[in-house]
Amino acid sequence: MSLYVVATPIGNLGDITFRAIETLKNVSLIACEDTRYTRKLLSHYDIHTPVTSYYEYNKIKKLDYLLEQLISGKDIALVSDSGTPGISDPGFLIISEAIKNKIPVISIPGPSAVISALVTAGLPTDSFVFEGFLPRKKGKLKKALTELAGLQRTIVFYESPYRITATLKVMQEAIGTQYIVIARELTKHFEEILRGDLATIIPRLEAQPLKGEMVVLFNPSFTNPEKTS
Repeated sequence: MSLYVVATPIGNLGDITFRAIETLKNVSLIACEDTRYTRKLLSHYDIHTPVTSYYEYNKIKKLDYLLEQLISGKDIALVSDSGTPGISDPGFLIISEAIKNKIPVISIPGPSAVISALVTAGLPTDSFVFEGFLPRKKGKLKKALTELAGLQRTIVFYESPYRITATLKVMQEAIGTQYIVIARELTKHFEEILRGDLATIIPRLEAQPLKGEMVVLFNPSFTNPEKTS
Protein backbone atom coordinates (compact mmCIF):
# COMPACT_ATOMS: atom_id res chain seq x y z
CA MET A 1 0.00 0.00 0.00
CA SER A 2 1.34 3.39 -1.02
CA LEU A 3 0.08 6.86 -1.82
CA TYR A 4 1.71 8.14 -5.00
CA VAL A 5 1.74 11.92 -5.44
CA VAL A 6 1.81 12.17 -9.23
CA ALA A 7 2.58 15.39 -11.10
CA THR A 8 0.64 15.81 -14.36
CA PRO A 9 0.96 18.32 -17.22
CA ILE A 10 0.03 21.96 -16.56
CA GLY A 11 -1.00 22.37 -20.19
CA ASN A 12 0.96 20.45 -22.79
CA LEU A 13 0.10 16.74 -22.47
CA GLY A 14 3.59 15.85 -23.68
CA ASP A 15 5.06 17.05 -20.38
CA ILE A 16 4.14 13.93 -18.42
CA THR A 17 6.94 11.55 -17.39
CA PHE A 18 7.25 7.86 -18.30
CA ARG A 19 7.23 7.04 -14.60
CA ALA A 20 3.99 8.97 -14.07
CA ILE A 21 2.29 7.04 -16.89
CA GLU A 22 3.43 3.69 -15.49
CA THR A 23 2.29 4.66 -12.00
CA LEU A 24 -1.16 5.75 -13.18
CA LYS A 25 -1.52 2.45 -15.04
CA ASN A 26 -0.47 0.26 -12.13
CA VAL A 27 -2.25 1.75 -9.10
CA SER A 28 -5.67 0.50 -8.00
CA LEU A 29 -7.30 3.93 -7.89
CA ILE A 30 -6.64 7.53 -8.95
CA ALA A 31 -7.91 10.33 -6.70
CA CYS A 32 -8.33 13.54 -8.68
CA GLU A 33 -9.88 17.00 -8.45
CA ASP A 34 -12.06 16.72 -11.56
CA THR A 35 -12.72 13.23 -12.93
CA ARG A 36 -13.76 14.61 -16.32
CA TYR A 37 -10.51 16.53 -16.70
CA THR A 38 -8.35 13.63 -15.53
CA ARG A 39 -10.13 11.14 -17.78
CA LYS A 40 -9.04 13.21 -20.80
CA LEU A 41 -5.42 12.75 -19.75
CA LEU A 42 -5.92 9.05 -19.06
CA SER A 43 -7.65 8.52 -22.39
CA HIS A 44 -4.78 10.23 -24.22
CA TYR A 45 -2.34 7.70 -22.74
CA ASP A 46 -4.69 4.69 -22.89
CA ILE A 47 -4.90 4.37 -19.11
CA HIS A 48 -7.98 2.60 -17.73
CA THR A 49 -7.46 2.85 -13.97
CA PRO A 50 -10.63 3.73 -11.98
CA VAL A 51 -10.89 7.33 -10.76
CA THR A 52 -12.64 8.99 -7.84
CA SER A 53 -13.08 12.68 -7.07
CA TYR A 54 -11.12 14.31 -4.26
CA TYR A 55 -11.37 18.09 -4.21
CA GLU A 56 -11.75 21.03 -1.84
CA TYR A 57 -15.45 20.56 -1.09
CA ASN A 58 -15.51 16.78 -0.55
CA LYS A 59 -12.03 16.28 0.94
CA ILE A 60 -13.35 15.50 4.44
CA LYS A 61 -16.06 13.16 3.17
CA LYS A 62 -13.66 11.27 0.88
CA LEU A 63 -10.73 11.13 3.29
CA ASP A 64 -11.94 8.09 5.27
CA TYR A 65 -12.75 6.19 2.07
CA LEU A 66 -9.30 6.80 0.59
CA LEU A 67 -7.58 5.84 3.86
CA GLU A 68 -9.63 2.63 4.02
CA GLN A 69 -8.50 1.74 0.51
CA LEU A 70 -4.86 2.38 1.39
CA ILE A 71 -4.99 0.48 4.69
CA SER A 72 -6.61 -2.49 2.90
CA GLY A 73 -3.46 -2.73 0.79
CA LYS A 74 -4.36 -0.79 -2.35
CA ASP A 75 -2.07 1.70 -4.06
CA ILE A 76 -3.60 5.11 -4.83
CA ALA A 77 -2.32 7.87 -7.11
CA LEU A 78 -3.16 11.42 -6.11
CA VAL A 79 -3.32 13.92 -8.98
CA SER A 80 -4.52 17.50 -9.34
CA ASP A 81 -6.12 19.06 -12.40
CA SER A 82 -2.64 20.15 -13.43
CA GLY A 83 0.87 20.23 -12.01
CA THR A 84 2.04 18.79 -8.71
CA PRO A 85 -0.59 17.75 -6.13
CA GLY A 86 -0.46 19.37 -2.71
CA ILE A 87 0.34 22.83 -4.04
CA SER A 88 -2.66 25.05 -3.25
CA ASP A 89 -5.07 22.11 -3.37
CA PRO A 90 -6.50 19.63 -0.81
CA GLY A 91 -3.69 17.13 -1.39
CA PHE A 92 -1.99 18.08 1.87
CA LEU A 93 -4.79 16.55 3.94
CA ILE A 94 -4.64 13.03 2.49
CA ILE A 95 -0.82 13.13 2.43
CA SER A 96 -0.70 14.13 6.10
CA GLU A 97 -3.19 11.45 7.12
CA ALA A 98 -1.32 8.79 5.15
CA ILE A 99 1.86 9.66 7.03
CA LYS A 100 0.02 9.49 10.37
CA ASN A 101 -1.15 5.99 9.42
CA LYS A 102 2.40 4.94 8.43
CA ILE A 103 1.42 4.61 4.78
CA PRO A 104 4.34 5.27 2.40
CA VAL A 105 4.01 8.51 0.43
CA ILE A 106 5.95 8.46 -2.83
CA SER A 107 6.50 11.50 -5.04
CA ILE A 108 6.38 11.09 -8.82
CA PRO A 109 7.86 14.49 -9.76
CA GLY A 110 7.05 16.51 -12.81
CA PRO A 111 5.50 19.81 -13.92
CA SER A 112 4.84 22.66 -11.49
CA ALA A 113 3.47 26.06 -12.50
CA VAL A 114 5.34 27.68 -9.61
CA ILE A 115 8.76 26.43 -10.70
CA SER A 116 8.08 26.88 -14.43
CA ALA A 117 7.16 30.53 -13.84
CA LEU A 118 10.06 31.10 -11.47
CA VAL A 119 12.77 29.88 -13.83
CA THR A 120 11.44 31.90 -16.78
CA ALA A 121 10.73 35.13 -14.89
CA GLY A 122 14.30 36.39 -14.79
CA LEU A 123 14.06 37.21 -11.08
CA PRO A 124 16.50 35.96 -8.41
CA THR A 125 15.87 32.29 -7.62
CA ASP A 126 18.30 31.72 -4.75
CA SER A 127 15.54 32.48 -2.23
CA PHE A 128 11.80 32.70 -2.88
CA VAL A 129 8.44 32.48 -1.12
CA PHE A 130 5.32 30.87 -2.58
CA GLU A 131 2.06 32.27 -1.19
CA GLY A 132 -0.59 30.34 -3.11
CA PHE A 133 -3.65 32.58 -3.56
CA LEU A 134 -3.55 35.86 -1.64
CA PRO A 135 -6.56 37.15 0.40
CA ARG A 136 -9.49 38.47 -1.63
CA LYS A 137 -10.59 41.28 0.68
CA LYS A 138 -8.75 44.52 -0.03
CA GLY A 139 -7.68 45.23 3.52
CA LYS A 140 -6.20 41.78 4.10
CA LEU A 141 -4.67 41.76 0.61
CA LYS A 142 -2.95 45.10 1.16
CA LYS A 143 -1.62 43.96 4.52
CA ALA A 144 -0.30 40.70 3.02
CA LEU A 145 1.44 42.50 0.14
CA THR A 146 3.01 45.04 2.48
CA GLU A 147 4.39 42.23 4.64
CA LEU A 148 5.65 40.28 1.64
CA ALA A 149 7.42 43.35 0.26
CA GLY A 150 9.48 43.45 3.43
CA LEU A 151 10.93 39.98 2.86
CA GLN A 152 13.44 41.14 0.22
CA ARG A 153 13.24 37.95 -1.82
CA THR A 154 11.27 36.75 -4.82
CA ILE A 155 7.55 36.39 -4.09
CA VAL A 156 5.39 34.01 -6.12
CA PHE A 157 1.59 33.72 -5.99
CA TYR A 158 -1.34 32.51 -8.06
CA GLU A 159 -4.09 34.83 -9.32
CA SER A 160 -7.33 34.54 -11.24
CA PRO A 161 -7.90 36.49 -14.47
CA TYR A 162 -11.02 37.93 -12.82
CA ARG A 163 -9.03 39.50 -9.98
CA ILE A 164 -5.60 40.20 -11.45
CA THR A 165 -6.13 43.89 -12.27
CA ALA A 166 -7.69 44.68 -8.89
CA THR A 167 -4.89 42.81 -7.12
CA LEU A 168 -2.20 44.74 -8.96
CA LYS A 169 -3.88 48.05 -8.10
CA VAL A 170 -3.83 47.12 -4.43
CA MET A 171 -0.18 46.14 -4.82
CA GLN A 172 0.56 49.56 -6.27
CA GLU A 173 -1.16 51.19 -3.29
CA ALA A 174 0.72 48.99 -0.84
CA ILE A 175 4.27 49.09 -2.18
CA GLY A 176 4.31 51.73 -4.93
CA THR A 177 6.29 51.31 -8.11
CA GLN A 178 7.28 47.68 -8.56
CA TYR A 179 8.64 45.55 -11.38
CA ILE A 180 6.57 42.38 -11.77
CA VAL A 181 6.31 39.32 -13.98
CA ILE A 182 3.05 37.60 -14.95
CA ALA A 183 3.24 34.09 -16.43
CA ARG A 184 -0.03 32.84 -17.87
CA GLU A 185 -1.20 29.74 -19.75
CA LEU A 186 2.21 28.12 -19.21
CA THR A 187 3.07 25.36 -21.74
CA LYS A 188 -0.19 26.01 -23.61
CA HIS A 189 -0.69 27.44 -27.10
CA PHE A 190 -1.25 30.99 -25.83
CA GLU A 191 1.55 30.97 -23.25
CA GLU A 192 2.61 34.51 -22.40
CA ILE A 193 5.13 36.13 -20.06
CA LEU A 194 4.49 39.80 -19.23
CA ARG A 195 7.26 41.85 -17.63
CA GLY A 196 7.19 45.47 -16.54
CA ASP A 197 6.45 48.04 -13.85
CA LEU A 198 2.99 48.16 -12.30
CA ALA A 199 2.44 51.60 -13.85
CA THR A 200 2.83 49.99 -17.28
CA ILE A 201 1.22 46.61 -16.69
CA ILE A 202 -2.03 47.83 -15.07
CA PRO A 203 -3.17 50.06 -17.99
CA ARG A 204 -2.32 47.24 -20.39
CA LEU A 205 -4.56 44.81 -18.50
CA GLU A 206 -7.36 47.36 -18.32
CA ALA A 207 -7.21 47.82 -22.08
CA GLN A 208 -6.89 44.10 -22.85
CA PRO A 209 -7.84 41.75 -19.97
CA LEU A 210 -5.89 38.52 -19.65
CA LYS A 211 -7.43 35.05 -19.78
CA GLY A 212 -6.28 31.86 -18.13
CA GLU A 213 -4.81 31.08 -14.74
CA MET A 214 -1.63 32.95 -13.97
CA VAL A 215 1.40 33.16 -11.74
CA VAL A 216 2.57 36.56 -10.48
CA LEU A 217 6.14 37.18 -9.36
CA PHE A 218 8.04 40.14 -7.93
CA ASN A 219 11.16 40.86 -5.92
CA PRO A 220 11.18 44.11 -3.88
CA SER A 221 14.92 44.53 -4.39
CA PHE A 222 14.82 43.88 -8.15
CA THR A 223 14.22 46.84 -10.48
CA ASN A 224 13.15 46.87 -14.10
CA PRO A 225 16.21 45.61 -16.04
CA GLU A 226 15.11 47.61 -19.10
CA LYS A 227 15.63 50.81 -17.13
CA THR A 228 19.06 49.84 -15.84
CA SER A 229 21.83 51.80 -17.49
